[in-house]
Amino acid sequence: MAVKKKFPYRSALVACNGGCHVQEGQSCENGCIGCGICVSVCPFQAIVINENGVAQVDEAKCVACGKCVRECPKQVIHIHECANYIVVRCSNRQNGKEARQVCLASCIGCGICEKTCTAGAIKVTEHCAVIDESVCLSCGMCVVKCPRHVLTDLRGIIC
Repeated sequence: MAVKKKFPYRSALVACNGGCHVQEGQSCENGCIGCGICVSVCPFQAIVINENGVAQVDEAKCVACGKCVRECPKQVIHIHECANYIVVRCSNRQNGKEARQVCLASCIGCGICEKTCTAGAIKVTEHCAVIDESVCLSCGMCVVKCPRHVLTDLRGIIC
């Protein structure tokens, strides 16, 4: 189903990549728990629970109505500008050592992305990278340098 979107194009984004579900018996206290509430409240069927057990948004179907953002019990969904392809797929707030023990792909707050970003769009806050989309150039240097692959290019071009 095609949806008419308003410019600037926005979409919901789940700030979790599901890496914590890889380690049996553990989960990130700040990540998506795959409860499906967002799936049930989305009027456009734009959200599914993926193979990693976390919510995933189809940008083509999402109109950024914000229902999933308001209903998410873990507050890991936010609205982002679709023109910005670079996103942080983590909502970790634990220090690096603790984060590594629970999630194979969590942000550890190392700051490499912050140092690499020539636009000054990335800041590490509470042990997790945060991108200021109004400043980000989507150049992808942070994606290339991130040792944990937490920063992602939604287009799949930069790995």
